[in-house]
Amino acid sequence: MLPVRLDRADPRPLGSQLADQIRALVLSGALAGGDRMPASRRLATDLGVSRSVVEQAFDQLLAEGWIEARQGAGTWVAGGRSGARSRPARRRTPVVERALVMLDAGTPWIDPRHEAVWRRAWREVSTATPPRGYDDPRGLPELRALVAERLGRTRGLAVDGDAVRITSGTGAGLRHLLAVLPRDPVAVEDPGYRAAVAMVLESGRSVRDLPALEPVADLAGCAAAYVTPAHQHPLGRVMPAADRLTLLATARRDGALVVEDDYDSEFRYDVAPVPALASLDRDRVAYLGTASKSILPSLRLGWTVVPDRVLDRFDAHRALTHDAPPWPVQRALVTLLRDGYVDAVVRSARRTYAERAPRVVAALEPYAELAGPVAGMYSTWLLPHARAVRARAAAEEAGFRVNLLRDYCRTARLSGLVVGFGGPTDDELDLALDALVSGLRRS
Repeated sequence: MLPVRLDRADPRPLGSQLADQIRALVLSGALAGGDRMPASRRLATDLGVSRSVVEQAFDQLLAEGWIEARQGAGTWVAGGRSGARSRPARRRTPVVERALVMLDAGTPWIDPRHEAVWRRAWREVSTATPPRGYDDPRGLPELRALVAERLGRTRGLAVDGDAVRITSGTGAGLRHLLAVLPRDPVAVEDPGYRAAVAMVLESGRSVRDLPALEPVADLAGCAAAYVTPAHQHPLGRVMPAADRLTLLATARRDGALVVEDDYDSEFRYDVAPVPALASLDRDRVAYLGTASKSILPSLRLGWTVVPDRVLDRFDAHRALTHDAPPWPVQRALVTLLRDGYVDAVVRSARRTYAERAPRVVAALEPYAELAGPVAGMYSTWLLPHARAVRARAAAEEAGFRVNLLRDYCRTARLSGLVVGFGGPTDDELDLALDALVSGLRRS
């Protein structure tokens, strides 16, 4: 039966409705040239109309050249014959590619044992009264206060809720900072976070490469310097205390803002979490934090602690652009923080990463060199690019996606693999490591 529906309440004649719908099926490719049309008697029975209605529609479509009658063989959709209009080819059913399990640096492990609190948070959202108008672009006051308390307790950053701004992830915080800074270049670690580079370029600025393992001694002419001091992305080292002081002194001297992306500092298991760089100089450092690593990447929620000297402009730009995370998501995070969900998830994830890291090291250390300490949810390995490519291909063949270190580099001459171990299950991680080792042995 053709997928058509006739509406007797429609003022148009039933035959016109049928002709219109068959014509639309041909145009969309649902009916292709060479498809046989159902017999008029059968179609009339299927649709519950008289045969004359179907014949009227067919006569119209024949006159327009959409269908053709073949002597003794019925009626067919026109196409590929002299005098017939060209019809769109039948749409092929799209081939669904096998989804690869991501072994990247940003996919966290979430303990399913804490799902009850997650569900309770969303039940509370469903019974809460939403705001009558647009949200406060700064974020819900209760959420800002809870984030400030957590920053003081876990990151050594003593601020109150008035200094915290809730954003749609760290990317949104960086974009709004860029919007209120001078149009000068921005320095970014190399190798470094690719999304940050893309955002700087999209803002119309150029990027100045900062060698990731060297002290920052020159920011002249730069509006800002983007850094990941607690866990350099992707090489993994902690910025030494002396280098932190050098960076801050350089930024003060050259008038640059330091943007600290503190993306996964809570997950260190080799040492105690290093205090945030912003705790050393609140006037010079803008702090970016995220819920993506501790709760869920698709939550798309983060926070920014903005220095006072740019805070008013930051707020004005967000108000102007109506940029604020959705109220239900903010309200859910209030419950998750208040009821201890985030603390519990971080503790269990830290234990899981601490158990998985030695397995990764044991598997890969015979074939590659660690780029830095293994912390958080990934490790980075140095090896020749050709060998890294072959290992990645072996992993992909087994159903896993692993990133190449060279993809994080711009002028840095480094190559290897960035192997995440937060997202997969334990069994998947073992299979992925077996595939990587197999590829490294062959190379």
